[in-house]
Amino acid sequence: QVKLVESGGGLLQAGGSLRLSCAASLRAFSRYTMGWFRQAPGKEREFVAAISWDYRMSYADSVKGRFTISRDNDKNTGYLQMSSLKPEDTADYYCAASTSGSRPTTPKDYEYWGQGTQVTVSS
Repeated sequence: QVKLVESGGGLLQAGGSLRLSCAASLRAFSRYTMGWFRQAPGKEREFVAAISWDYRMSYADSVKGRFTISRDNDKNTGYLQMSSLKPEDTADYYCAASTSGSRPTTPKDYEYWGQGTQVTVSS
């Protein structure tokens, strides 16, 4: 059974850093695009970042220069390093896996999802 498990969320002050992890029980993990999305209360789920099987990366404009996506195929794990956090980054963060190699930015293009981890940034 495919399972994605996020960890690393928490409560912190603006300007701080966090690293989220996504442990995946996916056969052939290295062939999937890994994505991160977030959803704030009352808002739609939005794209944050994605990394393809060949390590090409995409970012939402709102996080470019502050967040870094990475993956460790030996550990079947994806990461999202978040720095210079702002209160508007407060959301539930989800990792997802897609068979598309084009680093999709819409949730419907991802086949597998984790349960999410909460990130709260205070001002």
